[in-house]
Amino acid sequence: MNGEARLLAPLVPTRGYFPDFLTPAEGLLGMDEALSALRETPAARLHDELSRLSTARPLPSWIRAMAEGETRSLGRLAGTLQRYYEAAVAPYWPRVQGRIEADRATRGRALLDGGADRLLASLPPMLRWRPPVLEADYPVDRDLHLNGRGLLLLPSFFCRRTPVTFHNPELTPVLVYPVEHQASRPAPPPPSDRCLGRLVGQTRSAILQGIGVGCTTSELARRVDVSVASASQHATVLREAGLLVTLRQGNAVLHTLTPLGAALLRGARPAEAAAYERLA
Repeated sequence: MNGEARLLAPLVPTRGYFPDFLTPAEGLLGMDEALSALRETPAARLHDELSRLSTARPLPSWIRAMAEGETRSLGRLAGTLQRYYEAAVAPYWPRVQGRIEADRATRGRALLDGGADRLLASLPPMLRWRPPVLEADYPVDRDLHLNGRGLLLLPSFFCRRTPVTFHNPELTPVLVYPVEHQASRPAPPPPSDRCLGRLVGQTRSAILQGIGVGCTTSELARRVDVSVASASQHATVLREAGLLVTLRQGNAVLHTLTPLGAALLRGARPAEAAAYERLA
């Protein structure tokens, strides 16, 4: 896998430009759809975007062939991306998805509470909403004008420090921004049998069911008919067990279920839960 990963390095440098066709909009539907769209990238677009790559070092012959429209090289790239995803991303996807869903719940709550203004103001600190302009800490100085088009906001587990957008301003406006990783806090310990055993009981079962698509501690207390302090204590135990994620939203916190927590409510098979515990 290391050898194949090195093949991708010229296409995705650690800093600077990388081709837009590597992140097709169909990726929202899943990896299969994304790779299918990648394989159908028009030759003219491949040539234009690959020609923008840094020429500090000669590009490998297969990338040069892809830039000239050779479909076999494009298929080789799709296969390499598929194998990289299966080895480096898929085993950890439940944890990644948990963070992304928690961020989406936070942005959705902000949108419901205060519309687009509150949503844009709730974004991470490297993004600043100063109506009518959304400012971003970005590697280069550039302006992206929507011209009446919408802006698709995509939270990303792998995006760090600065957001990312397409180089081509004619493409659908997309802004990829980092999810919160809580790097300044110690990571919670992996779920253990003792910790999971503490979950047995009607109150915590009600807490899990009461969270729904996301709620604050006060809302959770009202839904389950317990005190705010009790709801907070139970949420802490559930969080330590890997069943929910808690993100701060202003003066409140927002709780959302992880895939493991949702699976527990659905009566997931023990093997599925054990697999997630190893990754949490």
